[in-house]
Amino acid sequence: MSSKPVTMVRIYLTEGQHQYQQILELLHDQEQVAGVTAFRGIAGFGQSGKIHSSTLLDMSLDLPIVLEFFDEAEKVSTVLKHLDSLIKPGHVVCWPAYVNSGE
Repeated sequence: MSSKPVTMVRIYLTEGQHQYQQILELLHDQEQVAGVTAFRGIAGFGQSGKIHSSTLLDMSLDLPIVLEFFDEAEKVSTVLKHLDSLIKPGHVVCWPAYVNSGE
């Protein structure tokens, strides 16, 4: 199986920030990255230390959301520049990876 290098990006958000849909649409419609997946977490916390969780007593819609996407390194670099004003510092993680290319 052949593969090609890509860059994986993970963006950490919470539903309460109301950014998820805007960023997903930007990645799909404008940036047209190779692939995006959104995950809803059951619990999480960040720099604030506030725990966002899902319980039967607290049906809050402020759960953690992770948007993950990949593409070629150059494209990811451009996309991240466009996302810089939308995402707080410390909420984006990137790493090199490989995708099967089918070639």
